Amino acid sequence: MIFESHAHYNDEAFDEDRDTLLNSMRENAIEYILEIGTSIEESRKSVALAKEYPFVYAAVGVHPDEVGELDLDKIEWLRMQCEYEKVVAIGEIGLDYYWDKQSHEIQKKWFVEQLNIAKEKDLPVVLHSREAAEDTLEVLKANRSDNLRGVMHCYSYSMEMAREYMKMGFHIGVGGVVTFKNGRRLQETVADIPLERILLETDCPYLSPEPNRGKRNSSLNIPFMAEKIAKIKGVTYEEVVRVTNENAKRLFFAGR
Repeated sequence: MIFESHAHYNDEAFDEDRDTLLNSMRENAIEYILEIGTSIEESRKSVALAKEYPFVYAAVGVHPDEVGELDLDKIEWLRMQCEYEKVVAIGEIGLDYYWDKQSHEIQKKWFVEQLNIAKEKDLPVVLHSREAAEDTLEVLKANRSDNLRGVMHCYSYSMEMAREYMKMGFHIGVGGVVTFKNGRRLQETVADIPLERILLETDCPYLSPEPNRGKRNSSLNIPFMAEKIAKIKGVTYEEVVRVTNENAKRLFFAGR
């Protein structure tokens, strides 16, 4: 059974068939789904979806593009959501220098505030980092603690950088890009890192794998990614699914 570690089923792309699609997951070998928050409103929706579907769990957090909405009251609201047992992560949080919608200093400030919630509540973090590899690493190193752990979502940096993140205890999120013809850097990273550090994710409705690239993504496409990872690492598809499922459960369900 597959653990989908990063989805956005509250996106409007699923408005017409959300319930039908989600209710088809178990028959298609999707055991668990982690619904990700990107803003206060999306975090509310993430928690609501987790309450509605027994196999859906929630992450709450504010994406770096959206941190302009944050204040200490909203940080306290995020902290309070962690009392619900199906909130299993803080995310997605981090730094985004590609879109640069918020100043770098503001991004760093609220990144640290949300890392503090994760440390306080002993929850893993789902990290977003785009064109901000060095600063992300610097912030994490400056705010480490024994219980800070998580996943580098939609990993796009080098294998050398992946080793640095793994030294700090982080997993690497691998999605549809691993199947792309121009996804060689991610493919090289997958070949280099242990299977025990990989999580399967879609970022749906975005980043559909080949052969569905350009179409709406969903967790039903994860087998294409698992098959590609199996080929890269010279193991069976079943081994990839089993190990990544165990990885995600160990990361997100420990202590819950």
